[in-house]
Amino acid sequence: MYKDVSIIAGPSSVDLAIGISKHLDAELVPVDLRIFADGESKVNVRTVEKDHCVIIQSTYPPTDRHLLQALMLIKRCSEDSAKVYTVMPYMAYSRQDRAFLEGEVATMDLVAKLIEAVGTKTFITVDIHSPASLSYFTIKAQNISAVGLLARYAKVKFKTKIPIVVSPDKGGVQRAVEFANELSTDMIALTKRRNKDTGEIIIEEKELNCNVVDRDLILLDDTITTGGSIVEACRFLRTYKPNKIYAMCTHAVLIGDTKRRVKAAGIEEIISTNSIPGNSAKVDLAGLISGQIKNIID
Repeated sequence: MYKDVSIIAGPSSVDLAIGISKHLDAELVPVDLRIFADGESKVNVRTVEKDHCVIIQSTYPPTDRHLLQALMLIKRCSEDSAKVYTVMPYMAYSRQDRAFLEGEVATMDLVAKLIEAVGTKTFITVDIHSPASLSYFTIKAQNISAVGLLARYAKVKFKTKIPIVVSPDKGGVQRAVEFANELSTDMIALTKRRNKDTGEIIIEEKELNCNVVDRDLILLDDTITTGGSIVEACRFLRTYKPNKIYAMCTHAVLIGDTKRRVKAAGIEEIISTNSIPGNSAKVDLAGLISGQIKNIID
C-alpha cells in the first residue's frame, strides 16, 4: 500500500492513471480541465498533501497541448512541495533528438529542459523512439520496455504456428530479438531508408534470411504514426507469400486514415499498449509502470 503517493490523472491518460493507482493502492487525484475557445488549456488540481506525486500524461496528438498540460501539472504539484515523478508513456519529440538538417532544432533538448525546469525529480517513459533523447535530462530519466508484454499477448491471443518476428528496420533489431526469444521463434530485419527532405520510405529489396512462405508474420515497431514503414514492409513481404501478417507496437498514434491504409495493405490486426487510448490498445501498461514506480520510491 502506497498511502504517501498521489497519482495525478493527466487528461490524456486518465484510464491508465486509474489502473496504476489500483496497482499501487494509491490515491487517485483527478484533474479538472477546461479548453477555451481559442484552444488554451486550463488545469485545476487540488492541493497534494502526499510526499510523492506521480503525474501520468502521454503526449500524443494534439502533442503540444498534452505536453503543455503536463508542464502545468508538474508545476502545480511541485508548488505543494511534493517529490514529483513524471510518467510520459508516449514521449513526443523523441524523433527530434538532434538536428538532421542545417537550421533545425534538437527539440528533445528543449523539452527535457522544460520538464526539469518546472519541478520534475524523476522522469519515466516507455519504449522511447530514441533512447539517446534521455541524455538531455540531468535528473534521473528511465526508459522501460513493453516488449515482453507485447510478446506475451501475441503468445496467448494470436493463433499462430511458428511465427516470424519482423523488424521493419535495423534500428528495431534488439527489440525484435527480445520479442522473438520470448516466442522461441525466428526473427528477420528489413533495411529501410527514409528521404530526410520528403519523408519517403523505401525498403531495400534483398533476400530474406529465412523462408516465410505460409508462415505468419508479426511486424514489430515502437510506434505506428502514419503507417508508412508498416505499409511498405507489408508490400515487400507479400512478395514472399507469407500467411497472415500482424502489426504490433507500443504506441499506436495512427494519424488520420492510417489504420485503414495499414489494413488495406494486408495487416490482419494492429495491437498496441494503452500508452495511447484507442481500439488497438489491448496491452495494459499499468502493472509495468507501477512496478517501476515502486522500485524508485522504495
